[in-house]
Amino acid sequence: MQELFKAAVERGASDIHIKAGDFMRARIHGELQPLTQQKLTVDQVKGIALKLIPHQDDRDNFDKILDYDCSWGIPGVGRFRVNIMKQRGSPMIVMRSIPIEIPSVEDLGLPPIINRIAAFERGMILVTGVTGSGKSSTMAAMINWMNRNKKLHIVTLENPIEFLHRDNQCSITQRDIGTDTESFSSGLRSVLRQDPDVILIGEMRDKTTIETALKAAETGHLVISTLHTKNSVQTLSRIIAVFEPSEQEMIRVRLSESLQAVVSQRLVQKTSGGRVAAMEVMLMTSTIRDCVREQDRMDQISDLIEEGRSHYGSQTFDQHLMELVKSKDVDFEVAKAAANNRADFDLKMNMLGASSGGGGPSGTQGLADEMSKMMGG
Repeated sequence: MQELFKAAVERGASDIHIKAGDFMRARIHGELQPLTQQKLTVDQVKGIALKLIPHQDDRDNFDKILDYDCSWGIPGVGRFRVNIMKQRGSPMIVMRSIPIEIPSVEDLGLPPIINRIAAFERGMILVTGVTGSGKSSTMAAMINWMNRNKKLHIVTLENPIEFLHRDNQCSITQRDIGTDTESFSSGLRSVLRQDPDVILIGEMRDKTTIETALKAAETGHLVISTLHTKNSVQTLSRIIAVFEPSEQEMIRVRLSESLQAVVSQRLVQKTSGGRVAAMEVMLMTSTIRDCVREQDRMDQISDLIEEGRSHYGSQTFDQHLMELVKSKDVDFEVAKAAANNRADFDLKMNMLGASSGGGGPSGTQGLADEMSKMMGG
């Protein structure tokens, strides 16, 4: 089993799927590929699961487990975030690969602005995206930057612990939900008595966690957390919607004062193989803070992010995708499929190609006609 996992990691697997009645599969560069030639039996999957579960009490009650999270490691290979579940009455395991070495922003190919965001001293930073979009790696890279450049106490609340950080310039306390503390909310209530400078919360799942995280940010701490949202505006709307209508005006004010940045990301295929994160980065300017406070101005935020690129370092998904195409890291068609507005992205890339004397993708005749009208031809 360990040899299979090692081979999968060496081939660049991000996830391993183990299901009764199916081959063992690995997600390599975004696609599920079989690792075994024979399908697994229920007993084989159960045997693997029992080896992954760390606590004897949980192993003894395996047949009662419906959903179970833990972490597991292979020396010299890496760690895995493990989810054990039931499907059609049979056990299934999904394992997310976590490298041993903590990545840097440069290792991950992220925009340099991420290091600047990691340098904030207080407030709230949110890293958002769908499951499997690399949020944990981005947060690990931010903690890694702090660990090399600052002298802080960083407390993480995770379920389960993923990247293992070694103390360097910083002292890093990592607490596993369910093992080291009862829940995110109870861990957060305690963390303020533990002299933290930075608090990393694996996920803001409910109103209590969001409210406690906001209080921590308001009292001078830097709080980093995640949400499963697609972009900055949706992130703001999701947080506000968690609260009762009578509370929402005050939450808007608190968010406008405490939030420092929202980093939203999605993974796209690289031309050279592997995947890279395309990112929207919203930095809280005074104008965006005003838009957060005023509900009818929220739809202006996307335009403000785009306009603030040169001065503040913010960027939209489409701006970053255009940059990745220009640098030949991502194919045009792949970038277009990931863009927020495909027609607009197509038009902008064609205009860029036309204005620079070539190098952009060739458009359709209808698009060429539209460009001709815009140019007065």
